[in-house]
Amino acid sequence: MTVALAAAVRTLPRAPGLAYEPKFDGHRLVVVRTVDGVVLQARSGRIVTAAFPDLAAAALQLPAGTVLDGEVVVWHAGRTDFALVQRRAAAASGARAAVLARTLPASYAAFDVLELAGLDLRARPYERRRALLVDLLLPLGPPLQPVPMTTDPELAETWYETLPASGIEGLVVKRMDQPYPAGRRGWQKLRHTNVRDAAVVGYTGTARRPLALVLVLPVGDETPLVSSPLTAPLRAELAAALAARGPQPAGGAPAAPWGATITAIGLGEVPFHSLDPPLTAEVRHTSTRHPPPEVLRLRTDL
Repeated sequence: MTVALAAAVRTLPRAPGLAYEPKFDGHRLVVVRTVDGVVLQARSGRIVTAAFPDLAAAALQLPAGTVLDGEVVVWHAGRTDFALVQRRAAAASGARAAVLARTLPASYAAFDVLELAGLDLRARPYERRRALLVDLLLPLGPPLQPVPMTTDPELAETWYETLPASGIEGLVVKRMDQPYPAGRRGWQKLRHTNVRDAAVVGYTGTARRPLALVLVLPVGDETPLVSSPLTAPLRAELAAALAARGPQPAGGAPAAPWGATITAIGLGEVPFHSLDPPLTAEVRHTSTRHPPPEVLRLRTDL
C-alpha cells in the first residue's frame, strides 16, 4: 500500500476548506484487516505485524476489507516517546514483542481510512473519509483512535503552540475535498521550525564506529554539513543500519559528489564515507553556519 506524503511549509496555511490534524511523533503504519487476520505495514513497505501484537489483536475488531493509515505511538509520562516506538519496532522475536506489548503498550492514531468492507475509498474526498473513520473507530476505543481534527485555524494554531509538550511534532494540513494522494506530497506539514528531516549523504568515522553524519538540509543551497558528534545510541543505531546494507569500507573515504573530505566546524577538513542511497535523519538546526546540526534520531521508519 503506497501512502500519501506531506510537503513542508513554514507558516500555517489558512484558507476555506482546510482541515488540521496534530502530527504525532511515531512510526507510520498501515493497518490491513483481511478476511483471515491483520497485516501491519510500515511506510517502507516492510511488514511489522509481529512487532505489534497488541495492535494486531485490536485490529481484529475491524470489518474484513478495512485499510487504515496512521501513526503508531507509545505514551510515557504523559507524552509520546519516539525512542520507545523504536524499541517496539525493533523487537526481533515473538516473545520479546509480547513482553514489550505488555510493558510498553502501543496506541494507533489513525488519520485516514483507505478501504472499508472491501470498498476502495481513496477517490472519495477527505471530508467523507474522515466521517467514515470516526464512525468506525469511536465505538471501538483505544488503542485504535482517530486523530483529532479541526477546520478552525485559530484552534490549530493553539495546538501547534501547546501540544509539543505532549510529543506532538506539528500539524498536517489537508483539503476537505481532496482524494487520498497516494505516493504524492499532496498534504502539507508544519513542524516546529528548528526541527526538520535531512538527507544523510555520508558519515565520518568508520562503519563500525561512525562519529557524525554528513547532511543535506531541505533548505538552503544543498551544501552538505557535518553534524555535531553522534550520541552513543545513535552511533550504535547507525552502525546497525550500515551493517544491514552490506559490506562498508573499513577505512579512508571513497570519492563523493563533493569530494573525499568536507569542512566541519571546528575540525577543518575531515574524510567521510558517502551513502547512496541516502538515509534520513531528524535534526535540530537554526543556522547554516553555526552551530552544526544536532541529530535527534535516524528516520528508519521511512
